Amino acid sequence: MSGAVSQSDLDFGSITTLSDAMLARKVSASELLQHTIARIETLDWRLNAVVVRDFDRARKAAKAADAALARGERRPLLGIPVTLKEPFNVAGLPTTFGFPQFADFVPGADSLVASRLKDAGAVIIGKTNIPVALRDFQAYNDIYGTTNNPWNLTRSPGGSSGGSAAAIAAGFGALSIGSDIGGSIRMPAHFCGIFGHKPSFGLVPLRGYGMPPAPPVPGSGGDIATVGPMARTASDLGIALDAIAGGDEEREGVGYRLALPPARRDDLAKLRILVIDSHPLMPTGEAVRTAIADLTERLSKQGARVATHSASLPSLSDSARLYMKLLRAATSNRLSPEAFAEAQRLNAALPAGDHSLAAERLRGSVMTHRDWLAADAARLQLQEQWRLFFCDFDVVIYPAAAVPAFPQDQSEPLEARHLDIDGKPFPYLDACFIWADPASTFGLPATAVPIGRSPTGLPIGVQVIGPYLEDRTTIAFAGLIERAIGGFVPPPLS
Repeated sequence: MSGAVSQSDLDFGSITTLSDAMLARKVSASELLQHTIARIETLDWRLNAVVVRDFDRARKAAKAADAALARGERRPLLGIPVTLKEPFNVAGLPTTFGFPQFADFVPGADSLVASRLKDAGAVIIGKTNIPVALRDFQAYNDIYGTTNNPWNLTRSPGGSSGGSAAAIAAGFGALSIGSDIGGSIRMPAHFCGIFGHKPSFGLVPLRGYGMPPAPPVPGSGGDIATVGPMARTASDLGIALDAIAGGDEEREGVGYRLALPPARRDDLAKLRILVIDSHPLMPTGEAVRTAIADLTERLSKQGARVATHSASLPSLSDSARLYMKLLRAATSNRLSPEAFAEAQRLNAALPAGDHSLAAERLRGSVMTHRDWLAADAARLQLQEQWRLFFCDFDVVIYPAAAVPAFPQDQSEPLEARHLDIDGKPFPYLDACFIWADPASTFGLPATAVPIGRSPTGLPIGVQVIGPYLEDRTTIAFAGLIERAIGGFVPPPLS
């Protein structure tokens, strides 16, 4: 090691801190990588987060980064060790979605996100664990096993980007790329005490992210789904988003260039904030409500304009029901023929007046195109209400989940599980999915930020939701919260 770089910075340093250290020749990209590999090899047997490892090629990439630094090159992620969620194609590494039948599928080309990371100078060290078909709020499958939460090994790290969240919290690289259709970046960030960003819909292209063995096609990401960064600081989210955002060159890139507006405000005292700590269809646990109340008080004391009610807020109940329908429609291609036939049978038996969340998910499974167009029209109406709402407010603070990280539960079927919220059981899927709305339904940016810990020591975070394509506003506000209350804290892993 050449120079003075603290052990803490090597383990948990931000992209900016590590980049500055490399530029100052305090540490080389190769030394940083070797430190990261040693940390993974020492600690990951307890977590099982980085399940696909590419250390040999990473060493070559780090040497290339050192040569580039010596030539005076400057790139935003030059020499930074990063991971990606398992479904992102990386040439030469398996992409399985957790399905044993795809265990031998190895794509020959990088996903567009992986390619952009490499162009930005990142050193890809491997891929992180997921649930089968990305269908759970945990991270386990028959190929790679179970990922544990670094704050409590008996607890879930969240899903479906649980491996990425655990890796970042444990210091296995400074950046990971996850995906989010049902809170899959935001809930794991909350469970593991890190930052995560679900971008505005369409901001980051999904080419090369999809169920194998289908070839990657530009614009093939489908409805609602997004991919985005997970890190230990808000500023790192911005650096990473800039590296991966923008139209797919093989499609939209022909006709437009990315030009996101700057953050609306850079001062807490100027921000107009709506705080929501519960949902009309689902309770929030006391630990989460208490943490949000404490955050609200601290923001108010620093001069922020905080409200807890607004007549202009669109209906969260209507939105949640619509979301459940659109979510299941967007993921219905993952159903087997047998599961689809069963969904058709159950849907035919639904009472016409049943508008429970479970019923709406079932309707989405077998939705016709005519039905989808009607649902999309309802979405557009609510989307306009959100646009008008953000004329009065800059951001919404909203729970990322009802509870801190819950105990691992691999019982089947998922529909029969329950989530304990302050001693009362609630349907597992309802209680977990509901918090992904409204950001997922309406394509809004949402940034997860840690705000404290529960009485039992588990991390608690919130999501900051903002106007469409104003991703810089939610990330900047997450940074203001970070400076106000302290941000990421390393877990007691080592």
